[in-house]
Amino acid sequence: MALVFDIETVGEPWDALDHTTQDNLQRWIRETVHDADEYEHELKQIKDGLGFSPLTGRIVAIGAYDTEHGKGAVYFSTEGEPIETFEEDGIKYEAMNEKEMLERFWRVADTVGEFVSFNGRGFDAPFLAIRSMVHGLVPAKDLLSSRYLASQRGCLHIDLQDQLTFYGAMRKRPSLHLFCRALGIESPKASGTTGDDVAALYADKKYREIARYNADDLRATAALYERWKETLR
Repeated sequence: MALVFDIETVGEPWDALDHTTQDNLQRWIRETVHDADEYEHELKQIKDGLGFSPLTGRIVAIGAYDTEHGKGAVYFSTEGEPIETFEEDGIKYEAMNEKEMLERFWRVADTVGEFVSFNGRGFDAPFLAIRSMVHGLVPAKDLLSSRYLASQRGCLHIDLQDQLTFYGAMRKRPSLHLFCRALGIESPKASGTTGDDVAALYADKKYREIARYNADDLRATAALYERWKETLR
């Protein structure tokens, strides 16, 4: 069994950050950008990108998918809004806070020896590790032990972006959508939602949409994993 995992994140509100943090984040544009319009553009990029760092963002959904049985779960945040657990197409959806999501994920991960992600080494795994540390949790598995499969110990983490770009041999690192398009796999972006939309959806309290988008990512990554395993592993 291999466990596909994926997360969705949002950033803290800019105005909720203390002055020192705001100053630290925008220091480089203050020192290098002198045009007012360009400054505002770069500042907006910083504000929109707060969710990409575990130091200024948090996890609002964690998905896990069992490739052997075609079933999985998505744990997602609702800011305390009561949403009953529901199930669709083999995916169980449960609302909980970030700490509970992490506890549940690591409990599942502790029973698994092989993990699959798309850009998980560059984003998901570090984010899971740091946010676990924020909550005083010890990760059950080391998903970052080595980039190369032959050198990994304890568990196997197959980052498909690494594998399908041959550890950087390709000049560019295509997105999950582009690989899905080329291989005839239904893309998680087919619904019109992308990772860039998560913050806006969360602000609009569209928690179920975020959870379902996460599930679509899981299924697409699982399908891509099967194609990689059949042809290039």
